[in-house]
Amino acid sequence: MGKHFISIIGALVLVVILNLVGNFLYTRFDLTEDKRYTLSEPTIAAVKQFDAPIVIDILLEGTIPPEFSKLKAETIQLLKTFESYNQNIQFNLINPLEDETNTQQTIADLQRIGLKPANVTIEENGKVSQELVFPWAMVNYADKTVKVSLLKNKLGSNAEDRINNSVQQLEYAFADAFTKLTIKEKKRVAVIKGNGELDDVYIADYLTTIRDYYNIGAITLDSVETNPQKVLNQLKGFDLAIIAKPTEAFTDEEKFVLDQFVVNGGKSIWLIDQVAMEVDSIFKGGGSALALPRDLNLKDFFFKYGVRINPVLVNDLYFTQIVLASGEGNDSQYNPVPWYYNPMVFSRNNHAINTNIEAVRYQFANAMDILENDYEKTVLLWSSPLSKTEGVPKQIGLNILDNPPNKELYTNGNQPLAVLIEGHFESTFKNRVKPLKLQNTLESGSENKMIVISDGDVIKNQLRNGVPLELGYDKWTNSSYGNKEFLVNCINYLLDDTGLINIRNKKVAIPLLDAEKVAKQKTKWQLINIGLPVIITMLLGIFFSFFRKRKFAR
Repeated sequence: MGKHFISIIGALVLVVILNLVGNFLYTRFDLTEDKRYTLSEPTIAAVKQFDAPIVIDILLEGTIPPEFSKLKAETIQLLKTFESYNQNIQFNLINPLEDETNTQQTIADLQRIGLKPANVTIEENGKVSQELVFPWAMVNYADKTVKVSLLKNKLGSNAEDRINNSVQQLEYAFADAFTKLTIKEKKRVAVIKGNGELDDVYIADYLTTIRDYYNIGAITLDSVETNPQKVLNQLKGFDLAIIAKPTEAFTDEEKFVLDQFVVNGGKSIWLIDQVAMEVDSIFKGGGSALALPRDLNLKDFFFKYGVRINPVLVNDLYFTQIVLASGEGNDSQYNPVPWYYNPMVFSRNNHAINTNIEAVRYQFANAMDILENDYEKTVLLWSSPLSKTEGVPKQIGLNILDNPPNKELYTNGNQPLAVLIEGHFESTFKNRVKPLKLQNTLESGSENKMIVISDGDVIKNQLRNGVPLELGYDKWTNSSYGNKEFLVNCINYLLDDTGLINIRNKKVAIPLLDAEKVAKQKTKWQLINIGLPVIITMLLGIFFSFFRKRKFAR
């Protein structure tokens, strides 16, 4: 008896010692194949910044569908990993629809602050039901709050793909939120004006979104004619310039000022239309309008960096829709129809910018040529394999909807529509006569980046009663596209010095149960899970009873 007592005391002492050592030598081991719980260095740096409590509310408590339970579990695991690096991080699980007496008001309040619910169809035992889930987190620090979307939808995704996409973006989503909360000195973004670019109201949603990261200002090139040096000096005070759908040609003087901004290290995003054509022009023209080439005097500028935007239109069988009205007055009906000049562009996930994004909507896109030179060029978005190009001038009308397209003619697909250019930038005016005199002009610059997108409407949000809608949302078809996320990724990559954007390349695979297989084998596994333990217990009881009888029979 004494030996047993000593063994028990020894085991207890060992457990106490191990717990004490664990408090001082705490570590975690990530044994998953895809290392989903191993944080990247930029994330760790973002997590460690907080020296006061940061509270994260996860709105996934309560009765939720199985796929969201998996997302909830993965979110909790990630937040526990954050906690292991910074004890100031705390999280709560909240059921936003707990008060069943006031459900509709709660849903309206959540939607008012931008928390859109996911409408989930659940099929169980032959019964189909609809449930609303709010897959969101609210990150609260000091007097600031940042919303984090936990669900990542992509067109055509099944339940397993949707959860995998969502889990893959969790680390980036939270690290991005942490960064927003702790930014002390924002970089500066210039919106270029003076050449017929989009009015502010049409890029309002994008500018509102990036304001969390950057300070935004406007630079008008009209003053180049009278005081080019002043304009360049102002421009040099910014880190990046956005040129959103210019419609008037740049003078050589304006182009030279922009050239010197770029050669001096300024990043830039160019959204360019080389063809003048709008759907509104077709409607106003009685169902037809003439598409014409647009000369912006930028051909040599882009040629220097290895791209050429051609004055052609991309006609794509992977399309988005437009809406046509029929009838009059109260009998009016709005019908979505295919519009082959509005490509729906799916990402090939070949870069941190385009990884795990929704399809991007283009409108009257132009094809680009990639030219051989010393710059590194990455095509971020392509037209589909089932696309073709059409030259202009060309009469385009709604009559194309009367005849189905001939797929055999779509042999000129995979056209570049967005290109990232990187390298040591040289001036477009190198070894050329300069159009004007500027101080300290450079012909060769340092390492730089530029993104060229062959459609100005990629950044354009729609309006409702004069109020900007979310970029990527089409009010006519009630569809949402990935334009905003793509463009936010573009600017984050061009200006990102923390490496957060590279977290998007992390690949995670979360295996889910096969619902059909579960339904077919439900009874079998219920019997195994319930009956097998009972049978094993009975057999062990019989064995021990037999063993005791034999032992004491002696």
